[in-house]
Amino acid sequence: MPDDVGKLLEIAQQAAKKAGKVVWEVYDAEDYVAYAKDDDSPVTTADYLANEIITSYLQEHAPDIPIMSEEQDNPDLTIRAHWPRYWLIDPIDGTQEFVARSGDFAVNIALIEDNQPKIGVIYWPAGDSLYYAVRGQGAFKSSPQESGPIHVRSFDNPKEDVVVIAISRRQSRDKVMSRMSEQRIYQTLPLGSCSLKACFIAEGKADFFMRIGQTGEWDTGAAQCIVTEVGGDILSVDFERLSYNQRNILTNPNFLVMGDQNVNWQEVVNYYEED
Repeated sequence: MPDDVGKLLEIAQQAAKKAGKVVWEVYDAEDYVAYAKDDDSPVTTADYLANEIITSYLQEHAPDIPIMSEEQDNPDLTIRAHWPRYWLIDPIDGTQEFVARSGDFAVNIALIEDNQPKIGVIYWPAGDSLYYAVRGQGAFKSSPQESGPIHVRSFDNPKEDVVVIAISRRQSRDKVMSRMSEQRIYQTLPLGSCSLKACFIAEGKADFFMRIGQTGEWDTGAAQCIVTEVGGDILSVDFERLSYNQRNILTNPNFLVMGDQNVNWQEVVNYYEED
């Protein structure tokens, strides 16, 4: 691993853990105020605090790398299109879960290089778990219970094995299941943030996640790096690559997180757009 990449990975890890631990203290003490954004999605003073901690740390230790974040005003594409690399952060992925007190929220930090994730770091405060990856170097998990490389679950029979679907706690189960092939058997695992579901797929605790609804590039950047390094993938529901820093808008299409690539996921997913 080049020294520059190794150093940047360590910086991202430290920033995520630093913000995550402070956010957990705020969460534990219920010492925050919640607001509604213009799109009615929630944001809290903890989101802004985490954003400040992360951006300050990144600017101190990697001052030449620009930052994009969910919780700040980001430059127009005419400016950021010239960035060879930049940090992409979601200070609290799963703010709804933070407010609902499920514990299923995480801190996301990605380094995007040449419009694709190069480094992905996700810290889950409730489990004191750090998931991380560098493109081409594999992915790992570090927690009090276990540390080491992770990998998606390998299917014994890719055509018939039960598929474990990670489903958002606040999303209708029927909304997802109606878009899945009736030729398979499924189990569901309720979870919170997008990135946490992706991490559970990356470590083999689930196999699939379908996100229907608005997300931003910061919701998938770190997760995509981790999932693709362990034998999985993240694609739009049309099975197209997600883009980073190539459009004026920073929203994602509806997308899929898939584990074992020996499974023909295009046969498993029966996606359709609602009228």
